[in-house]
Amino acid sequence: MTAAALKVLHEAIGLTPMERAELIDALLRSFDPKADDEIADAWRAEAESRIDAFDAGELTDDSAEAMFARINRA
Repeated sequence: MTAAALKVLHEAIGLTPMERAELIDALLRSFDPKADDEIADAWRAEAESRIDAFDAGELTDDSAEAMFARINRA
């Protein structure tokens, strides 16, 4: 790895978990921007599935605060 890449890596490690996830997503999308449509379609299907499961009582809800607290503990 080049010195420039190592510098970026060390800076990225200091980001919050959410910021690192967003950075990873952006880097991965840079390899194949056309894949975004496929990914968006898959997430739409997953969201619909989760909504259906919630409506059927198969999933429970959680507050946004609790969810972000779990993410930020990582």
